[in-house]
Amino acid sequence: MTDPVTRWREHAEGAVLLDGFHALKHALRFGAEVPVAVATDRRAALALAAELAGDVEDALDALLTEVPEQTYASLVPRPHPTGVAALAVRPSRKANLRALVHTPRTAPVVVLDNPRNLGNAGAVIRLAAGFGATGVVTTGTLDPWHPTVVRGGAGLHFATAVERLDVGELPAGPLFALDPEGEDIRGTKLPDDAVLAFGSERSGLSAELRARADHLLALPMRPQVSSYNLATSVAMTLYHWSATGA
Repeated sequence: MTDPVTRWREHAEGAVLLDGFHALKHALRFGAEVPVAVATDRRAALALAAELAGDVEDALDALLTEVPEQTYASLVPRPHPTGVAALAVRPSRKANLRALVHTPRTAPVVVLDNPRNLGNAGAVIRLAAGFGATGVVTTGTLDPWHPTVVRGGAGLHFATAVERLDVGELPAGPLFALDPEGEDIRGTKLPDDAVLAFGSERSGLSAELRARADHLLALPMRPQVSSYNLATSVAMTLYHWSATGA
């Protein structure tokens, strides 16, 4: 077997960096193909698995190779406190699109309209995975598979379909766009096949997406409060769907 650094370099181009123990744990749970994984302290990583993730302990035992801290630091842009890193094969765009367009859907698709903040996008993907959303779609220039987004998502990109699309390519289904001028969301029951769209915190919804929306909804907010954080808005909306939908 080749050494882990050689394997890392062989797979690095086009691979998804799993930054830290929890990202690797989640990716394995949801079926990611992981050709190489390293740890600065293999015993400590496996002890963490025994404590928190017994379901993937055997997989981690087979995967993890211990490397010196200096070697580990040379492989990642920013060392993680757990001293664990891995590379995963990115799911095919074809497979993600198939999941997004499949009907009937049993959970909404979340759309981030021209998001700007990489960390916020990652937090939204983590939320969507937690609620069992069908997928997360971004429009605009932000790459939802950027390493910083994957770090923010804690490896949960593999638990839902994540892709970048144009507004005209969004999956079918009633499009509910969150907007301060919309109707109070508490008066609306969100269907399982909903497409839930959120604008950026700075500029809101694009004119193109707003024009396509079937419904404009507003989250309850105290007067004179400007806005919620993007991930907070998504969490509130998905919770409302989970509490009132089918």
